Amino acid sequence: MLRPPPQLTVSQWADQHRVLSTRASSEPGPWRTSRTPYLRDIMDALSAVHPARRVVFMKGAQVGASEGGNCWLGYIMHHVPAPVLAVQPTVELAKRFSRQRIDPLLEETPALRERVAPARVRDSGNTMLSKEFPGGILVLTGANSAVGLRSMTARFLFLDEVDAYPGDVEGEGDPIALAEARARTFGWRRKAYLVSTPTIAGRSRIEREYQASDQRRFFVPCPHCQAIQWLRFERLIWTKGNPTSVAYHCEACDQPIGEHHKTAMLAGGEWRATATSQDPNTVGFHISALYSPVGWLSWEQIARDWEAAQGKPEDLKTFRNTVLGEVWQEHGEAPDWERLVERREEFTIGTVPPGVLVLTAGVDVQDDRIEVDVWGWAEGFTSWLVDHVVIPGSPRERAPWDELAKLLARDWPRGGGGMRIAKVCVDTGGRDTASVYGHLRHLRDPRIAPTKGVEGWNRAQPVQGPTLVDALVNGQKLRRGLKLWTVSVSTWKADLYRRLWLGRGEAAEFPVGWVHLPHGIEVEWVKQLVAEQLRTVKDRRGFTRQEWAKLRERNEALDCAVLARAALWLLGADRYGDRYWQRLREELADAPAVVHQLPTAEKQASPASPRQMVLDPEATRPRTWLAPRVGWLR
Repeated sequence: MLRPPPQLTVSQWADQHRVLSTRASSEPGPWRTSRTPYLRDIMDALSAVHPARRVVFMKGAQVGASEGGNCWLGYIMHHVPAPVLAVQPTVELAKRFSRQRIDPLLEETPALRERVAPARVRDSGNTMLSKEFPGGILVLTGANSAVGLRSMTARFLFLDEVDAYPGDVEGEGDPIALAEARARTFGWRRKAYLVSTPTIAGRSRIEREYQASDQRRFFVPCPHCQAIQWLRFERLIWTKGNPTSVAYHCEACDQPIGEHHKTAMLAGGEWRATATSQDPNTVGFHISALYSPVGWLSWEQIARDWEAAQGKPEDLKTFRNTVLGEVWQEHGEAPDWERLVERREEFTIGTVPPGVLVLTAGVDVQDDRIEVDVWGWAEGFTSWLVDHVVIPGSPRERAPWDELAKLLARDWPRGGGGMRIAKVCVDTGGRDTASVYGHLRHLRDPRIAPTKGVEGWNRAQPVQGPTLVDALVNGQKLRRGLKLWTVSVSTWKADLYRRLWLGRGEAAEFPVGWVHLPHGIEVEWVKQLVAEQLRTVKDRRGFTRQEWAKLRERNEALDCAVLARAALWLLGADRYGDRYWQRLREELADAPAVVHQLPTAEKQASPASPRQMVLDPEATRPRTWLAPRVGWLR
């Protein structure tokens, strides 16, 4: 009883005690660190005897990073009992992590099974998000819960997939900072493990933390010349269209290395620092899926994934993030407006081109007018500018909003029929938002989504809400009278610029995601569409971040395009993918043809200028037009 515990490292503990379950591993049975030799130094840096306080791991998929973290949790429960806080991106993911990873860890590892009481025992201390053990407790929470992040003091922190954390947790700040504040009282004994696949350059948390570390890479020997090198994707070479011919070429002797050599190469590898750490107590590791052990993710499959991703920017981003473990560089430079003007196409503004499957609109509210852009969409987020309308008048008055209601009540001609707008996002930011809220509430159109744009990047939830806000109705404040959505404008601006930069080359077909502009749209509108540029700046701590800066004063076209894309997100196009577009095609095929006449004022309007909203009363429907109808097609 008086003998001190053996000074085991995490990897030694895992080799002695850890057992993998069929529920959590494709290779169940006793843990073998020799299967993934690159994890040994990372796991040992998490040991209580190692001086590092922060261990950063930026990695690709299929390398065993999370399981290495689970070994650390088991080591703590058995060898260094203390309070532990494990943070997943959301509370729901924390519950899933508990069921799929923590429960098998406790059930299949004999050394831990007796230290945590079964969950079915009353007052056992074993719940979904809390595991009590002698001398400590493991609490699981989500980075989206401020209460969970400040609910306890913890010596050890396991911060998993940090790039998926929200930027601000319920207005209380950065989730990583909130979590690390829980460990300050433990001084030099505290330890944090930050692990994630990276996302976007300048916005990736794990990239920021890795750059502040000593930036270690795993160097392996060439089986031919024994030259030490770290594996780069550029040295993975194969014949185009034949991924089975893939081989890694040594950067010293240029001899091809077959994948069967990988096991010996990993066994002979070592971690080497490539930079000087800004914090001597922080160590950083980076590894790609090229190091994935034989039998996991093969070089041949990596080559196939690369070829399949060509011409698809989103797939290329996923490949770089999850396979190479590197950040994706957004194309934030504004395209030349002259090039966009030259590529305008011969389709009539105010009519729906044949390829369009759904219409959305973005509405930008100015002091003396309301600007509306109607966009058409198809698979792959290929888009067409269908119409650009300016409604004159102060948004504080009722008149321009009545004209907006007439605009939303009309059909846009498409072949022998018509199509109406399916969703509208209205920017409520301005000097008199309460009045705008009141007018939008008065319209009572379920297709309208009042929005507020915020700077920042949120790939997982670029549109959040709704939240209830006060509205000014008939001069009186109505508390919680309107539902408001928050739009991450930086995300959608980057998405638009990526599609604007697509090249056609000599191909006869337009690439997926192409932005089609009608010949009748004004040059000024095109300039407004590319009125901002993504710039890299440094914050007060010296870390780089990216923000959008104006190149021109007016940017209404860009704002409307962002809102129209956010409206498509609200319709579920991103969430349901191919199923969404297939359903639209089926509805379009079943829709009856309708003879459509343009209002007289629209027939007379010049296609080369933004048309003022003067609609024929016969072109509008009564206020009850939504009641008997289902869907958005006429």
